[in-house]
Amino acid sequence: MNLSLYGFAEEWVAVDCGMMIRQDLPDSPLQVPNLELLATLGIRPRALIITHGHEDHIGAAAWLWPKWGCPIHATPLAAGLLRAKFVERGLATDAIQVIEPGEALESGPFTLRYLPVSHSIPESCALLLAAGEHRVLHTGDWKLDPEPLIGRPIAASTFRAIGPVDLVVGDSTNAPLPGHSRSEGEVARALEHTIAACQGRVVVSCFASNLARVLAIGRAAHRAGRRVSLMGRSMERMVAVARGLGYLDDFPPLVPTADLGYLPPEEVLVIATGSQGEPRAALSRLARGRHHAMELGPGDSVIFSAKAIPGNELLIERLKNGLRRLGVTLLDEFNHPELHASGHPAQEELRTFYGWVRPRRLLPVHGEARHQQAHCELAEALGIEAPLVPVNGDLIRLDGEGLTLESRHPQPPCIVSQNAVAPLPGLAAERHGPRHGSLYLALSVASTGEGGWTRIGRLMLDASQASPIDEDAFSDWLDDALASITAETLAELRLALQPRLIGWFADHLRRLPDIHLQIMAVEAPHAREVG
Repeated sequence: MNLSLYGFAEEWVAVDCGMMIRQDLPDSPLQVPNLELLATLGIRPRALIITHGHEDHIGAAAWLWPKWGCPIHATPLAAGLLRAKFVERGLATDAIQVIEPGEALESGPFTLRYLPVSHSIPESCALLLAAGEHRVLHTGDWKLDPEPLIGRPIAASTFRAIGPVDLVVGDSTNAPLPGHSRSEGEVARALEHTIAACQGRVVVSCFASNLARVLAIGRAAHRAGRRVSLMGRSMERMVAVARGLGYLDDFPPLVPTADLGYLPPEEVLVIATGSQGEPRAALSRLARGRHHAMELGPGDSVIFSAKAIPGNELLIERLKNGLRRLGVTLLDEFNHPELHASGHPAQEELRTFYGWVRPRRLLPVHGEARHQQAHCELAEALGIEAPLVPVNGDLIRLDGEGLTLESRHPQPPCIVSQNAVAPLPGLAAERHGPRHGSLYLALSVASTGEGGWTRIGRLMLDASQASPIDEDAFSDWLDDALASITAETLAELRLALQPRLIGWFADHLRRLPDIHLQIMAVEAPHAREVG
């Protein structure tokens, strides 16, 4: 779950704090880092450093941070995602501090520099940690992608300039694989060709955080004459935050899911969560014929633009069997491997990267033991010392003599309810009791300047599964709420508006529904066209 700690002179910093969904357990709870050992050893980090915004690197922050209360440093996208998580749980966001890729910060005896790398989410960074006479490169997740779609390729000069380093704590995920990982640019061209050849409705499932992939799908849909809709709360949130930061400026306009039934099948493309077979995700509901907005059938296609995470194979196969029973055409990593690219380095990328950085030693992390062992063998062939294959709970010393395993502390799993970490958006669910039905709201807004916003065009509201509401009263309240909010970006507007929405519905409905909010920005001069 990617919680690493670095200590020097009795001061510590933490790097990342992820979680995993335990789909093998009832109700799919979360497994988060177990902090009992840190309390026993007297370790309390003075800062939490985030390398990038993937759930397995930030997912436990809202659970873990209240136990520490330390500053959190993250790049803008990761910081936006963290703020959304904190607001959902009712936590203050003041501790979240933005640092731009390439910048450095100091925390106690540590100097940490964020070094931009390519990965499957923008603003991913490696960390150069310096303390005393030691210099350690924590790579985070990375790859050498000459065509990343969002962001720039890794700058070789940046990493040549920091070499040699005493230690690389390095990504082992694809260490057994020869060659290079596929580029996101290659995947984008394959998606465009594949989507153009599809006839009926198309659903593409990928990780919400893979914004380069989401952008490629949106562009391919637009070129094929298809309208784009999003399914899944995590997908909606990620796109909203990314748009607010300017990462998806050329993404096509979105169609509310409630309007999909009015479009001809050949004009529909849905980007959906659920590629790992998650039972509560949008794709699983489509496979069971239980999604309120759309039904799939013969002539429709589902594209899996994501690789199966080990351990999810049974759930994914169950999902695919459900889609096959509907007569849907399936395209996945087995029959169309060109539709996905890993975000991690294969062997040639590792050799190239280590040629730049010139590490004296390697500590292989990520992946399983066989991936770490393959990484060690590659490093040793390059003349890099790699004496240890660490496991969770290892306390390792780096000094002038090299790497030493000081002690090994088994880590019992820490399982928490999903609602304990991230309740439904807005106010905590327990304040208003259980949710009943779903309410879908899509807004087109325009900036009025100086952080103000106004609604453009008609209100797109689907409350068919929730208690009836007075739409006129709601529209009047919504216009007043927008006028009272000052927000520089769509992400900030969403964070400010969502709790107010839930508060209004809690006051006006006997039963509070799940509320799905989508905000789209338009230019004010085009208001009559949108309306």
